[in-house]
Amino acid sequence: MTLVTLAGASAMAGAIGAGGLGDLAIRYGYQRFETSVMVAVVAVLIVLVCGIQWVGDRLVVRLDHRG
Repeated sequence: MTLVTLAGASAMAGAIGAGGLGDLAIRYGYQRFETSVMVAVVAVLIVLVCGIQWVGDRLVVRLDHRG
């Protein structure tokens, strides 16, 4: 959960000019009106977050010894 939150915070940091994962989408996609770049970066961010959540879910199932 912490990794997903950090990825989201890093993506949002680009919107205020602090760099991070969202900086590329804002600078090259939104400000230069290059929709394909913005869509590609957003897709990569979505895949990254989904991948982190998937790995975390698998770790929980594997490490949960209550069952």
